[in-house]
Amino acid sequence: MSDNHVHHHHSPLSEIDQRVNKLQNLLIEKGLINQEAMDELIDTYENRVGPQNGARVVARAWTDADYKSRLLRDATNAIREMGYEGRQGEHMEVVENTDSVHNLVVCTLCSCYPWPVLGLPPTWYKASSYRARAVSEPRLVLQEFGVELAPGVEVRVWDSTAEIRYLVLPQRPVGLEHWTAEQLSELVTRDSMIGVALVSKEPAV
Repeated sequence: MSDNHVHHHHSPLSEIDQRVNKLQNLLIEKGLINQEAMDELIDTYENRVGPQNGARVVARAWTDADYKSRLLRDATNAIREMGYEGRQGEHMEVVENTDSVHNLVVCTLCSCYPWPVLGLPPTWYKASSYRARAVSEPRLVLQEFGVELAPGVEVRVWDSTAEIRYLVLPQRPVGLEHWTAEQLSELVTRDSMIGVALVSKEPAV
């Protein structure tokens, strides 16, 4: 799906997060889930499975034309080729930013998100404000994230679902033709792979 879909990133805990926290605390109190197991799961997706995986995918696509072709044609298998697969990453689609097109990803119904390559979704991605405004005023939302696009650049909004999840292939910064994939991966941020940021020549922090 394409065209005008985006959200607000300066939010405290979203309604969904507050509900999840209450439910989690209740389940822990009743002994139905284990806090250590929950902490392990969160650590897995925050520190071991996360944006660094997606960054490696992007950097390889920037430096390997054959891989980029496979990634755009069959993202699920191309990503699996690098060892990244699993829950929430079964059906992947990669959309490429160009000089004339900027892509933005949202999940308007809930918070479908490609965990194997991006880790846990940020709070703002799950907020109802982002999910609504991403579809109605994407350029304004992008501006709020600091992304200023030329008037002629088309904004395409992709709505992730339980059946398919999207990953943005951002544009490679110019002037870094001799950088290795490993060096380039340090520049790629989670937000650039959602589409709410551009990749700069400064390493991601």
